[in-house]
Amino acid sequence: MLIFLSRISFGSMKLGFALPIAGEWATPDNLIRVAREAEVLGYHSLWVFQRLLYALEPRNEYPPVSGKVWPKVFECVFDPIVSLSYVAAATTSIRLGTSVLIMPFYAPAVLAKQLATLDVLSAGRLNVGLGIGWSEDEYDAVGVPFKDRGRRGDEFLRCLDAIWTKDVVEFEGEFYRVPRSRVEPKPIQKPRPPITIGGYGPRVVRRAVELGDGFSGGNVPLNAVEPLVRAVREAASARGKDPDLLHIVCRGNYRVYDTPQGKDRRPLWGTLAEIQDDISRYADAGLTELFLDANFSQSGGRVDQTLEVMAQLAPKR
Repeated sequence: MLIFLSRISFGSMKLGFALPIAGEWATPDNLIRVAREAEVLGYHSLWVFQRLLYALEPRNEYPPVSGKVWPKVFECVFDPIVSLSYVAAATTSIRLGTSVLIMPFYAPAVLAKQLATLDVLSAGRLNVGLGIGWSEDEYDAVGVPFKDRGRRGDEFLRCLDAIWTKDVVEFEGEFYRVPRSRVEPKPIQKPRPPITIGGYGPRVVRRAVELGDGFSGGNVPLNAVEPLVRAVREAASARGKDPDLLHIVCRGNYRVYDTPQGKDRRPLWGTLAEIQDDISRYADAGLTELFLDANFSQSGGRVDQTLEVMAQLAPKR
C-alpha cells in the first residue's frame, strides 16, 4: 500500500507523533511500540491528550464545530500523565508532551508534584501543554464551577509557576492557596518545563504569551496558521518577550488515502506525498512543532499500519 518517500527536512519545525491512548488500540504494548519506533526514526516528541469522561447526554457540543458529536474514541482514553510516565521508562531521548492537560481537573500543587516528578524521571524531557477545557460535564465531575474558568486558569498558571520556581512557596489567590512551604522535587528543566497554552481566541493568545511559553493548537487549518503565528508573535513583542523563544505547537490528525485527494482536501488527509507536502507547508507557515495524531484516523487501532506511516513520514536527520 505504501510507496517509498524520500525523507525531507522541515526546516526549523520539529515533528512529533501522538501516542495511542484512545480507543481500542490504546494498549500497553502499543504504547511502547509506537514510542520506541518514533525515537528510532528520529521524531522529536511523543504527545498525549486528556479526556475525563464520555458524556452520554452532553451539555455542550464538541468544539470548535457546532453540531458535531463527541468522537467515539473519547469513550476510552488513558490517563495522559500515567501514559507518559510509562513510556518515559522505555525511551531515552525523545521528548514527552501533553496537549493538553485540563487545569481545573487538578489543584496546582498536585499537578506541580506530578509533572516535576515526571520531568525528573524522564531526565528533563517534558513539554507541558495546558488548557481550561470546554466540557461542562467534566467540570461537574470534578466539582469545579464552569463559570470564571478563564480567571481560574490564569491564577492556576501563576501558582504553578511559583511552585516550580521558588525555593519557598507561599501563594494566596482567589481560587488557590499554598501555605508557606517547600514543594519538592523541582523540575530538572530550568526555570521550568516549557508551558504552552491551548484553546481558541485572543484571550488564549494573551494567556499563552503572558503566563506561558507559547501556544498549543489542535488541527489548525493551514490558512489559519500564519495569522495565528503572527498574533502570538505580536502579543509577545507587546509584552516585551522575545517572539523567537516562543513555542507554537499544533496537533495534526491525519488520514492516508491511496489516490490523490486534490487541492481542496482537508490538510493532512491525502496520499503520503500530499501529507508530506502539507507538513512542509505547516513548517513554512511558522509552526515550531507539529505532531501527527492517529488516534482519530482510520489507522487508529491498527498499529502496524501506523508504524508504516511513521516510517514514511519520519523527518530527515
